[in-house]
Amino acid sequence: MKNLVAPSLLSANFGDLKADMEMINRSSCDWLHIDIMDGVFVPNISFGFPVLKHVARLCRKPLDVHLMIVQPEKFLNEVKALGARSMNVHFEACTHLHRVVQQIKEAGMKAGVTLNPATPVAMLADIIDEVDIVMLMSVNPGFGGQQFIPHTVEKVRELRRMIDGRGAKALIEVDGGVNRQTGKMLVDAGVDVLVAGSAVFHAPDPEEEIRILKNL
Repeated sequence: MKNLVAPSLLSANFGDLKADMEMINRSSCDWLHIDIMDGVFVPNISFGFPVLKHVARLCRKPLDVHLMIVQPEKFLNEVKALGARSMNVHFEACTHLHRVVQQIKEAGMKAGVTLNPATPVAMLADIIDEVDIVMLMSVNPGFGGQQFIPHTVEKVRELRRMIDGRGAKALIEVDGGVNRQTGKMLVDAGVDVLVAGSAVFHAPDPEEEIRILKNL
């Protein structure tokens, strides 16, 4: 099966958002990845729900919403109102992670858990059977355009062994510094979903770049 590709809205041209969303709709990408930052959990702020409501109206692809915020469960209703397919929360931001995962599922969305680069995969051992997606950050969250952290490839292999060994169903997603070269290493290691920002939106032909990433 081909890996999935989720272009990251953070790298889109917000001066001409409609054109970029039309490109996403035409393309073979699978999801649109949306990073929401609060300036607390990460040192940056991205965009709020008024902007995302506009994006949701324009985009015909499933929305993969990644909350880089403290107490992400407070925004569960807003994420659901966007029509999001999946809501991804950080392990490091949730005091009661199991409860938050259950709340996401009860709201009718796929539940994702994200790990920062310094958080070991082993921290998910007690919840891996409950989640639909595990996303590994391959850069430190909060900024686009960072360099890929090579150790992520080994973390993917470890996570793949955990998922397969337990008979779990979670998809492995990776976000940060993904391009043709790093994407190939990740897919070979067992990744299911590649999140790509700059590599797609800054490419000479974004639709072709998505096609290439899907066929790594």
